[in-house]
Amino acid sequence: MERRNGVILALDVTSREEAIQVAEAVRDHVDAIKINWPLILGAGPDIITEMARLRPVICDMKIADIPNTNRLIVEQAMARGAEAVICHGFAGADSVRACVNAAKGQVFVLTEMSHPGGKQFTAPVAEELALLAKDVGARGIVAPATRPERVAELRKLVGGLEIISPGVGAQGGKASDTLRSGATYVIVGRAIYQAADPREAARMLSEEAQAAL
Repeated sequence: MERRNGVILALDVTSREEAIQVAEAVRDHVDAIKINWPLILGAGPDIITEMARLRPVICDMKIADIPNTNRLIVEQAMARGAEAVICHGFAGADSVRACVNAAKGQVFVLTEMSHPGGKQFTAPVAEELALLAKDVGARGIVAPATRPERVAELRKLVGGLEIISPGVGAQGGKASDTLRSGATYVIVGRAIYQAADPREAARMLSEEAQAAL
């Protein structure tokens, strides 16, 4: 995954046809596609392979189980063409390390969630989760674009790790603010795939992001 646009598409649709249509329309303006459970369950796991033919895929399964189960999930995602996966850190270092080993380091650890409820349980331990990600050799962390000041604080802890930040658009986050606060990529979903013209929406966000990089 090479940073050209600074934007990752969160493709949270459930239809294979819609997913392909949107992905093909925006592929020139996003650096990767993040796939979550709605699309994997709606279209089947082979959608990972189909999307990977268009752009690098991050499987956002928010993996949070015992180490052996984590390993099995990651192996299946990577075998289908995923470039990286997202896991929760609260299951502990051994569980996160199992993901990192299975994905050969291509793991983003969720530190603080972007919705209001993220302040309740993930925010108070976000710093510990960020340091855990660094300790076990993860590729990066997930930090909230809805709270760019938190992105800046977590950047100080993780150093050169990548930070991917959801919450731009429908949740109220702004791409330029988040990137200037230290994010490597912003993650945008509904503001792109629900737009009247997804390609144009992605292009405009890409321009905003590139200006902030």
